Amino acid sequence: MIPRYSRREMTAIWSAENRYRIWWQIEVFAAEAMGEIGMIPADDAKTIRAAYDGNALGEIDIDAIDAIEAVTKHDVIAFLTWAGEKLGPEKRWLHQGMTSSDVLDTALAVQLKQAADLLLKDVDALLGVLKRRALEHKLTPTIGRSHGIHAEPVTFGLKLAQAYAEFARNRERLVAAREGVATCAISGAVGTFANIDPGVEEHVAAELGLSAEPISTQVIPRDRHAMFFATLAVIASSIERLATEIRHLQRTEVLEAEEYFSPGQKGSSAMPHKRNPVLTENLTGLARMVRGYVTPALENVALWHERDISHSSVERFIGPDATITLDFALARLTSVVDKLLVYPERMQKNLDRMGGLIHSQRVLLALTQAGLSREEAYALVQRNAMKVWESDGELSLLNLLKADPDVSTCLSNDDLDALFDLDYHLKHVDVIFERVFG
Repeated sequence: MIPRYSRREMTAIWSAENRYRIWWQIEVFAAEAMGEIGMIPADDAKTIRAAYDGNALGEIDIDAIDAIEAVTKHDVIAFLTWAGEKLGPEKRWLHQGMTSSDVLDTALAVQLKQAADLLLKDVDALLGVLKRRALEHKLTPTIGRSHGIHAEPVTFGLKLAQAYAEFARNRERLVAAREGVATCAISGAVGTFANIDPGVEEHVAAELGLSAEPISTQVIPRDRHAMFFATLAVIASSIERLATEIRHLQRTEVLEAEEYFSPGQKGSSAMPHKRNPVLTENLTGLARMVRGYVTPALENVALWHERDISHSSVERFIGPDATITLDFALARLTSVVDKLLVYPERMQKNLDRMGGLIHSQRVLLALTQAGLSREEAYALVQRNAMKVWESDGELSLLNLLKADPDVSTCLSNDDLDALFDLDYHLKHVDVIFERVFG
């Protein structure tokens, strides 16, 4: 992933240093378990564990490992060769009965678990900001839109509460995806445990905070990984949904909210007046990237027989890139919402923009309750509403209805005045907030 869209903590998870440290843990914990069951000499297993506890590897010499791999053309063998140089004769017990995928797949599970934990922290931070801003604007009235057209009043707090509920669901999905992908396989060449005891796998899994894979082949089944990356894509789509809402609200003719514009910031190289929604536009693009990693993950599910390596190159890309990109996007969205500039006066101006058309449904219902058929009531309201629409809001729906004799025979002026009460639309906001926030 390019540095522009990377944060250090997530990037570190995918570093060669971290990967090799996890490989070393897997080898040590496996040897430890083998010593306990007599598969290798107990004293040698303890010596290997002591080397681990004493940080015998020291600083991982990535260049040295790369040089060995240039000859062996095999990354796990290259690492084992380098690590073995730090040990004595007991090094011969490393990797006993294991295959490379035992190390690679289990290490990937650890990395994905680490990444998921960081993403969960990101989601929690976003949820905190969304809740704070939703409560702040709980009763800030604004227009609800369907098809981009004025519909009926909502509140800006409700918009943010919707996003909160969506990301709360995403959190649950991510917890489940984390659990699904955090599995360990130390089962040998084709997953039969022919040359290694299942207890070794259970010990390594426990040490690494993973669960033992119930049945593997030479690899952990890739449906787990597909679900993980699909979950990241759903989260990315939720990011885009909120980012798109903010982008629309920042349009000049709407301008109900906008991204924070810092002192000295420039919006355009040509037009000094510009304040563009660049952060949320960026989030839209990043969401597309995260979703783009799902198809390769799905295609990785179908491998030949007990294993091929067609999935390997894919995961070297999508593992780091999807998690690093989503981590950055979540942090950026949290900042956008935290600093979002909200303009209640402009929201009220837009509510009043179309001459009261936003109250048309209440009049329709009142006419049906007064005895008209729905078809008759709809026609009465629509013929007056269209006059307001065609006047671009210069005319008043309320005044036209009061002057319409077919309406006035059913509803008095006082009745009509009551139907144009904005607060009517907000009477259940407390109920909705209670459902969302408890």
